[in-house]
Amino acid sequence: MSNSHSDKFLTQLLLGLSFITGGIFSILYACFERVENDDWYPWAIVASTLICIGLYLLMSAFVHKVKSDFMRRQRDKMKQRNKTNNE
Repeated sequence: MSNSHSDKFLTQLLLGLSFITGGIFSILYACFERVENDDWYPWAIVASTLICIGLYLLMSAFVHKVKSDFMRRQRDKMKQRNKTNNE
């Protein structure tokens, strides 16, 4: 039985890491390839947006991981309770 919070955790974790990596790559591209002084504003906006989206997705993935663990723990409790009631 698949847990949707577990699936969302993995998806959002990978997306978050990808966005943060993209933000860091855009910072490095702007630093080393774009040398003009007036061209850094759009790159700063792009980099900060990518990093903020990545952090949001990582925090959301963390919440889904906690929910998944709570659901699994509750399911285990119910199984244990049913097992002791049947004996």
